[in-house]
Amino acid sequence: MDIEYLPSFEMAWGTLGTIRPFLNFHAKRDALNIQAALEQKDVLTLINILTNRSNAQRQIIAQTFKTITEKELSSGLKKALSGELENLLLALLMTPLQFEAYRLRQSMEGIGTDEEGLLEILCTRSPKVLANITATYKEQYNKDLETDLKGETSGDFAKLVLALLKKKKVVGLVQRDTEALSEAINQAKADPGPWITILTTRDSEHLNKVFVNLESEKQETVDEAIEKAFSGDVRLGLKTLGKTLELRCVQSPNLYLAQRLETMKAAIVQGVMVSHSEKDLLCVRVAYLRQTGTSLYTALQKQFKGDHLQALLAICRSED
Repeated sequence: MDIEYLPSFEMAWGTLGTIRPFLNFHAKRDALNIQAALEQKDVLTLINILTNRSNAQRQIIAQTFKTITEKELSSGLKKALSGELENLLLALLMTPLQFEAYRLRQSMEGIGTDEEGLLEILCTRSPKVLANITATYKEQYNKDLETDLKGETSGDFAKLVLALLKKKKVVGLVQRDTEALSEAINQAKADPGPWITILTTRDSEHLNKVFVNLESEKQETVDEAIEKAFSGDVRLGLKTLGKTLELRCVQSPNLYLAQRLETMKAAIVQGVMVSHSEKDLLCVRVAYLRQTGTSLYTALQKQFKGDHLQALLAICRSED
């Protein structure tokens, strides 16, 4: 087993994820069953195995499959499957870092940039994880993530995206930061610079105090202040960052992800569910229920169908 996956294998039982290590794990048996399922196009067996093994275990299965068949498991899935089910099961075969790098790449490919897709990852990942994603992106695509982001974004939004990619914690003074944010939006043309700097370099506890002060002074929420002062992509970015940072609402990052799931777009749903399946998808499910009044499990059944639906439900796991 690759050393990178040992920690996730050992710690998964202490998480709030829906997918955890399969206790009676036998890589060779799984690989042989998958081989037979691919030959027979037995989709349910593929779903059952790949959604009931942790990522660490799936990597071992893929390695074992290659040893037995001298073929890549991903290639076998591409031949046997199609559409969103193919995309979903291939996503489960990627390592967490590979999948995040893939999602960033997808957000920048084609006509137009998926700004919200970029923000979801850049706003919710720690500096250490982002550094690892950047390295994986380079390995996977032989491209520099920072350079690609510069090429796909512009203006103040580009500054925000790059600040998020390289975010680091810097100690600040609550009153000074409150004044800086206030002054930036009091100008005839609001200056996003101080907002970008402060929101990407301060810890959540500090920002919570700054937000309380600012809201008391302005008599409006931070979200409302950003909405009034800024426009375009930078407004979207600052609002997203504000949502994922606030401490006053413990559910804030989970609520943000629940709102992303509300779109019920396949790529977004699969991205959030796979990324958080071994981390905190249970929390996202709770946030979704509170936000919509409907469980994620039920919502998926209203939107999707067939084998693709069965795979999504397997990752979701159960009703709330």
